[in-house]
Amino acid sequence: MTTIRSVAVVGAGQMGAGIAQAVAAGGYQVLLYDAAGDRVPEAQGAIAASLARQVARGLIDQAEADATLLRIGSASSLAAAAKADLVIEAAFEDEAVKKAILADLTPHLGQNTLLASNTSSISITRLASTTDRPERFIGLHFMKPAPVMKLVEIIRGIATSADTYETAVAFAESLGKTTTNSEDFPAFIVNRILVPMINEAVYVLYEGVGNVASIDKALKLGANHPMGPLELADFMGLDVVLAIMNVLYDGLADSKYRPCPLLVKYVEAGWLGRKSGRGFYDYSGTEPVPTR
Repeated sequence: MTTIRSVAVVGAGQMGAGIAQAVAAGGYQVLLYDAAGDRVPEAQGAIAASLARQVARGLIDQAEADATLLRIGSASSLAAAAKADLVIEAAFEDEAVKKAILADLTPHLGQNTLLASNTSSISITRLASTTDRPERFIGLHFMKPAPVMKLVEIIRGIATSADTYETAVAFAESLGKTTTNSEDFPAFIVNRILVPMINEAVYVLYEGVGNVASIDKALKLGANHPMGPLELADFMGLDVVLAIMNVLYDGLADSKYRPCPLLVKYVEAGWLGRKSGRGFYDYSGTEPVPTR
């Protein structure tokens, strides 16, 4: 198998920062890159805060937190990020954006560099076709929040080699994660099941069957879910939920995957959930308050 010593994460948003933290905690040197340069120091600050919370809860000690932070550096360019043994693309869930990044990244890669995408729904085969190494391209779908969630969904494209797959599994397991293998179909396993459930919860809200509080309470207490579906949608980002529903609707051509019009309206309004301060809940106060 290919040996991985260093990892670059391209995209320093919430997912990129979380992946960088999880990988650094696993003992790897990490380079974090984002085209918006101010996002990298913001991500490093978020990682430091996350590690401090883990120390406060007794999950890790201060020495572990300090060592993890020291393993995370910043890359000044895509060319610098491309020097890593494994590059993980973690940009927003938009196929055109991801393909543009991969096309810009490819000329700078070493011959043996592995490429992975953290996409939660987009075809690995199509993304791989943008690069010069479809056999060395794979989907590594970390769950949010990446430092905490145990699962990594691994998706092979049609050309992904056995060596690349085995290396990806070993890498994820070295981080203390459990892996599951998904075939390369829209939204894979987790989001193929989860996101339509969230979309149906939005339809229940849209049709007036229940309000935000009653829907979330019903699923938490009636189905033993740790978070209600609308609370979870806010956590994921409503723009991400909509993007995944659009991938399912476009890719499978089935009307059951039609995004709820209310979900579309919230995204059009910029009400994206926790990251924007408002979604199905308003986060401006000390406690989240339902917006409907």
